Amino acid sequence: MTPFKLTDELLQEIEQLIEDKKNLKLEAMLEEVHYADVAEIIDELDEEQAVYLIKLLDSDKTSDVLTELDEDVREAILNNLSAKEIAEELEELDTDDAADIVGELPEDIVQEVISEIEDKEHAKDIVELLRYDENSAGGLMAKELVKVRESWNVLTCVKEMRAQAENVTRVHSIYVVDDNDKLKGRLSLKDLLTTSTKSHISDIYIPKVDSVNVNEDPEEVAKIMSKYDLEAIPVVDEIGRLVGRITIDDIVDVIKEEAEKDYQLAAGISQDVEADDSIWDLTRARLPWLFLGLVGGVGAAAIMGGFEDMIRDHAILFFFTPLIAAMAGNVGVQSSAIIVQGLANDDLKGSVGNRLIKEMLLASLNGVILAAVLLLFTWAYKGEFLTALALSVSLIVVIIVAGLIGTFIPLFLDKRGIDPAIATGPFITTSNDIFGILIYFWIAKQVLGI
Repeated sequence: MTPFKLTDELLQEIEQLIEDKKNLKLEAMLEEVHYADVAEIIDELDEEQAVYLIKLLDSDKTSDVLTELDEDVREAILNNLSAKEIAEELEELDTDDAADIVGELPEDIVQEVISEIEDKEHAKDIVELLRYDENSAGGLMAKELVKVRESWNVLTCVKEMRAQAENVTRVHSIYVVDDNDKLKGRLSLKDLLTTSTKSHISDIYIPKVDSVNVNEDPEEVAKIMSKYDLEAIPVVDEIGRLVGRITIDDIVDVIKEEAEKDYQLAAGISQDVEADDSIWDLTRARLPWLFLGLVGGVGAAAIMGGFEDMIRDHAILFFFTPLIAAMAGNVGVQSSAIIVQGLANDDLKGSVGNRLIKEMLLASLNGVILAAVLLLFTWAYKGEFLTALALSVSLIVVIIVAGLIGTFIPLFLDKRGIDPAIATGPFITTSNDIFGILIYFWIAKQVLGI
């Protein structure tokens, strides 16, 4: 299968077909196109064209298209659809996706849209999902699943499964519950097929099943599913009743969003923004960290001002200041990046003390090797051994301190419930720059006997 590629020529052709209202040709052209690719096309159309295309195509395709659209584009399209038209789209979606779309609608039309949904059970499930915090397992789960009661025999179980499966896009697991809907375990399809139809499910189900609470953080759900290689995980309420399931496609979205957020934090962007956001939104996201960089720069300049006489008598120290600052920042970012990654993957072992000792030994080894190179270069370049020694000793200490700071700060932030990804950005770079310059000039002063 050749991967879809949206070219300027194809986009122009679709725009012309829309303008000419050649509906049959449009439908034929897009019939075999995946809904994600249709969403890519619609993202490039203007609002009027996008709405036209959504209304033209069948709801069984456009419903999935809506879930793939850019949020701003989806909002513009929904604003141009009637409550009944939106309801028709929602009926084709799984409850989790439908709830996400309803959650984006203006409050004054939500009730109207819900009332237009013909499948009242589907509408009830959507309303139930809206009650959960969007940043919880409950807000992430779907209601569609296959569950059987432990009191049933195999024959009854198969009949019920056939009826339930009609509303489930993909059956990942068969869950077993008691008469109060409390999750008891899971059912192996092989055991179901190879067991007498008169046998009871209570005799053949597997009691061990991983599950998560409705209030669980999505990141924790992602860790559990990743650790145990799960395609789906059941969700239970506070008393253990089975209320939904989370599938791998939802978790991929969580991981992607978290990675994007951490990347922006590491780059010094304090809130979730995109390239197409307004200049004001982008400014508000970037300015706090840029201001921190400004404060750090002023602080570094003030520190250097305190060593003005030494810099005047030993000008070479000034020329190596950027090197010291860069090494401090680089080492700090490297150390913090490893710790943040370990925290994200939940694979950090040992105590904080052992982690700091290991980082100190690693930084010492790297510092000695780099300092030896710097010593030989500076001595050969200027012929002043004490100056070269001052630079080299400073570099070793700066690297060690930067490594310790880069290790300690993300661990400290994580303990305080703050996203440690902050520590890989301007925060760690600026702090290490200031400490690095202070250590550099202080050690140089001691070595040179000034």
